Amino acid sequence: MNYTTSAEPKATAGGVPVFCSHDKIVKLADLKPNPKNPNHHPEDQLELLGRIIRQTGWRQPITVSTLSGYVVKGHGRLAAATLAGMTEAPVDYQNYANESEEYADLIADNRIAELAEIDQRKLAELFADIDAEIVPVELSGYTDEEADALTAALASALEDEEGDPDWFEVRERYDNGDLDEEDEEYQAFVEKFETKRTTDDCYTPDMVYEAVADWVAKEYGIDRSRFVRPFYPGGDYQAYNYKPDAVVVDNPPFSILSEILRWYQEHEIDFFLFAPALTLFSSASSSAGCAIPTGVAITYENGANVSTSFLTSLEGGFWRVRTAPTLYDTVRKANDENLRQMKAELPKYSYPDEIITSAIVQKWSHYGIDFRVSTAESFPISALDAQKEYGKAIYGKGYLLSERAAAERAAAERAAAERAAAERAAAHRWELSLREKEIVKRLSAGSTKERNS
Repeated sequence: MNYTTSAEPKATAGGVPVFCSHDKIVKLADLKPNPKNPNHHPEDQLELLGRIIRQTGWRQPITVSTLSGYVVKGHGRLAAATLAGMTEAPVDYQNYANESEEYADLIADNRIAELAEIDQRKLAELFADIDAEIVPVELSGYTDEEADALTAALASALEDEEGDPDWFEVRERYDNGDLDEEDEEYQAFVEKFETKRTTDDCYTPDMVYEAVADWVAKEYGIDRSRFVRPFYPGGDYQAYNYKPDAVVVDNPPFSILSEILRWYQEHEIDFFLFAPALTLFSSASSSAGCAIPTGVAITYENGANVSTSFLTSLEGGFWRVRTAPTLYDTVRKANDENLRQMKAELPKYSYPDEIITSAIVQKWSHYGIDFRVSTAESFPISALDAQKEYGKAIYGKGYLLSERAAAERAAAERAAAERAAAERAAAHRWELSLREKEIVKRLSAGSTKERNS
């Protein structure tokens, strides 16, 4: 698939349109890479760059030094074009005063790009705006999977209501080397905001799934015995044994949703899939499915609260977008009931003064309480003996304290409680006006008469 553009090419190079300014069209065989070029391009990168040039034309020339005759800028483009079987390229000749100037330009060609900082959020927003039906994502230099992962993360970040640090902020710190993959903070936020490569059996509440499946069966008149769920932990949806009349009603990994839709379309397998609401049309445009934008906030079992919609092939290929008020109501009620049961069943734990956890100590920081514990008076612990027989543990681990440190821990807890109470007392309290107090009195008097009558 080629780009369509209203711009007229300035020339052609071996049949490939040239849109950039240049001095001359030169045969690739006549161009000499600089043997001192320090940059290496992996073959898969060159293959991608070659496809981009073929599909979009030459947008940058190859710069050649008139001093040495070597290529200065565009070693990657030269190698990619050669690998892709092209024969010519646009060339811009540069007059350098000396070798030092030429070498500095050679180094800067790639170094300047390396120094650029990418705003992950803005990048995700750009991917969400790309219509994959018009422009293949790979022309951006990213894979479909990478783009889907970014847009899914954007959806999760925008739906987050807890005020936690942003996925994109943490990702930027990781890219800058401030965090590594072993860092607990990085792992926690990747787990929360990045799309999970597992399936809804683990992460979609049963109550929500059953509500969706019942709605699909009733709406389309399909026996639920035909429904299949190939997205389970460690499963391979492409290797799943689909029967001829199978209908996939499941919650797929959002990070590879475009790939999944294409595969089902190619294999003529009907589907009704969960999808991220904010990037729904980006996914829908790459398939013949119908988008059902419900935007129901579903709390998944991993704690992520994601605005969820649906994509389906069950509309027969005629409708591109439709509403489904009854589906919205069904899923919302199921999610609310699931949350209610989760809260009702959530156990309440407390620890003795001899135990501290990160969650306990961070509360004291909020209230300005100074607390320290030495290595000699603490011992790392992952679970109390009393917890082990129930298969429980201290979330995030903790420390067992000496008697003296435990007494300080108890004092810190009391001080935190006092400051919390003072904080609540200091909060602005609206007072009733004289008119409103008079109404209260009349209400009270009327209530007393009613009780006595």
